[in-house]
Amino acid sequence: MTGVLLPYERRWVDDKARFKIGMFARQTGKTFTTTLEIAEDVLEAEAMGRRVRWVILSRGERQAKEAMNEGFKLHLRALGAAYDELEYEFPLSDGTRVAALEVVTKGGSRVTALPANADTARGFSANVFLDEFAFHQDSRAIWAALFPVVSKPGLKLRICSTPNGKGNKFYELMTAQDTTWSRHTVDIYQAVADGLDRNIEELHAGCGDEDVWRQEYLLEWAEAASAWLSYEVIAGCEDMEAGLPELYQGGPCFFGNDIARRRDLWVCWVWELIGDVLWTREISELRGASFAAQDTEIARLHEIYRMTRLVMDQTGMGEKPVEDMQRRYGTASVEGVILSGARPLTIATVARQAFEDRRVRIPAGNPVLRADLHKIQKVIGPTGAPRLVADRDGDGHADRAWAAFLGIAGADMRGVPPAGATINTTDTPALRHGGHGNGPQGRSRLFGRAGRLNARGPQ
Repeated sequence: MTGVLLPYERRWVDDKARFKIGMFARQTGKTFTTTLEIAEDVLEAEAMGRRVRWVILSRGERQAKEAMNEGFKLHLRALGAAYDELEYEFPLSDGTRVAALEVVTKGGSRVTALPANADTARGFSANVFLDEFAFHQDSRAIWAALFPVVSKPGLKLRICSTPNGKGNKFYELMTAQDTTWSRHTVDIYQAVADGLDRNIEELHAGCGDEDVWRQEYLLEWAEAASAWLSYEVIAGCEDMEAGLPELYQGGPCFFGNDIARRRDLWVCWVWELIGDVLWTREISELRGASFAAQDTEIARLHEIYRMTRLVMDQTGMGEKPVEDMQRRYGTASVEGVILSGARPLTIATVARQAFEDRRVRIPAGNPVLRADLHKIQKVIGPTGAPRLVADRDGDGHADRAWAAFLGIAGADMRGVPPAGATINTTDTPALRHGGHGNGPQGRSRLFGRAGRLNARGPQ
């Protein structure tokens, strides 16, 4: 079987280092080749009367099935090895379950394929293959759970991926200056030079996106492109008078609410529209609070600020809180957003435009807030489509950032005219939703004598 390997594939399979990591261009056979190594390791061990245990952790259930069905099992059949297979549900700590595929050879060795998360990484003492590790959600949490699993002498660890920016554990491991890891790098030019049948010029022209090409095929780390909000953009929106409730001017406010119950932060971000600028008035944070306590906090904020729109994360556990708030404040004022599919990218794009145009003001000199806003990363998914991710750490899952983004989406800053423009109140998207900001008193606070937007902020 190994006789058909290309030189770079042979170098990978023949490298018997305990800790081995490889960065390969897209569709160059990294999963196929690594599962061949696993198959050979299993059969070599059984030829010496031993049994081995391997776990394949992929970025999702579909990818885990592909690694097993189109990789490991295919190699076993080609090598003439008999096996049994089974599929079962692996329980996670939050009560949900994921599909696990397992192959048991006649010699008693076992290979299990699962989607990667901290629970599945912690669940086995075995040799481990992390497939497309740069694309694993919460890669640092997975790593913290995984590495003790392979601490037993003799256990092997294999990691393969294409790059996915610098905000993940794969980048740290691949670029570390140490001799512990055996590192392999194969870009598209090296793969083709070693005999891979690809037309590089055709691929480059067909890709149509230079950032994707440089990351997926040339293996370049795209730090600037991966940060959704750069620190420079964030700093440009900081103001010493933002985040001070006592400076509230009585204007229409837009609440963004990221919902959590146990592990992450519950955050409600209050924006006040002054002219064409959204000023942070308050950022309320709760951790481990009951739903009743969360409702009470929304009620407190509603009493202080003239809430024009409350936009809530309706994903998962957010269904009931959204229904409760709509029943209390009306569906015209409360909107639930399910953050799945293309919706997160759409909302985040509106928010980034507002940040880049400096139409938002956030508290100055808060390193925790800066880090949270910077935590969201743009990554290129396996299909080439962009998506947004944020590694979970001890301070949450970019919960403040998403609360801010939801509030900005509620104000719909895309349609707010530039500073100094003469407008009619009914043409302001931030006022079209109804609520306290639509009445004559609300207009008098927003507009000067000439009917122009007052964008000066707190006076």
